[in-house]
Amino acid sequence: MNILRATLQQMSTHKGVGVYELSFSQDVLLVFLRHFGCTFCREALEELARLKNELADKNIALVLVHMSTEEIAVNYFQKYDLLDIDRISDPECHLYKEFGLLKGTFNQLFGFRSWVRGIEAGVIKGYGFGLQLGDGFQMPGVFLLRKGKI
Repeated sequence: MNILRATLQQMSTHKGVGVYELSFSQDVLLVFLRHFGCTFCREALEELARLKNELADKNIALVLVHMSTEEIAVNYFQKYDLLDIDRISDPECHLYKEFGLLKGTFNQLFGFRSWVRGIEAGVIKGYGFGLQLGDGFQMPGVFLLRKGKI
C-alpha cells in the first residue's frame, strides 16, 4: 500500500492539481478509461458527461485517466463535453499497473458477451468502432479516494 500511496502523492492532472491533496478537500472518483477507439470507452465518456454535474453537486471530483497523449484526448473530451474535467495522460499505463488493473483475458475481450455488448453499444447505441488508441488489452477501473485512501 505504501507504493500506491507514493503513486497517489505524485499524481497530478493536466491542470497541475495533485490528486492526493484534492482527496482531502473532496472525494475523488478516479476513472481509468480503456483506449479511445474502444466502443465501451466512448459509452463510458457519455455516461460520465451525464453524471458530472450530479457528482459535482455531491462534492465529488471526477478525474479521468487515459492512455493517449493530451493532444488526442482533448478531441474526445471536447466531443463528450468533458474538457472541464481533470484528467491524467498515462500512455505507458504505469498508473494502470500501479492500481492493479490487469490486462483482459481472451474471453473478456473477444468472448460472446463482449461481441453482443459491442454490437449493442457500437451499432445500436451508435458509439461506433474506432482505431486502437492505446493498449487494447488494458482493462479499465474506478476508484473512490477519500482523505488520501482508496
